[in-house]
Amino acid sequence: MLQRSTSAIRQRLDRAGIILSGLCAIHCLATIVLVSAMGLGSQVLLSPDIHRIGLVAATLIAGVAIGWGALRHRVAAPFVIAMTGLSFMGGALAVPHGYKEAILTIIGVALVSLGHILNVRHCRSATCKDRCDT
Repeated sequence: MLQRSTSAIRQRLDRAGIILSGLCAIHCLATIVLVSAMGLGSQVLLSPDIHRIGLVAATLIAGVAIGWGALRHRVAAPFVIAMTGLSFMGGALAVPHGYKEAILTIIGVALVSLGHILNVRHCRSATCKDRCDT
């Protein structure tokens, strides 16, 4: 019973991580379009605080959900892929705002999202269900 509830929490965190990654990618693309085309929203959309908060949230969610999955399932690939993505996201904080930052961030969020997707898929596999849901 406890294993099922912890598995449900981890799956919710994986879904939250996928959604957060998607929102981050949309934010990056919208910022480039809006700021470049119209000069709108540069004060808010280009704020470094948004990127720092997003990186902290992504790190916490990925660390718990994917780290938990890696410990539970003994599959390192989702964890390694997600941590590589977080590294790209962290690297984006070190470059000036612009297309380089957006490219690094989008690569990063895509990898973090892929890590969450692999984590969810592994949980649905037969071997995982045998180990985790009984």
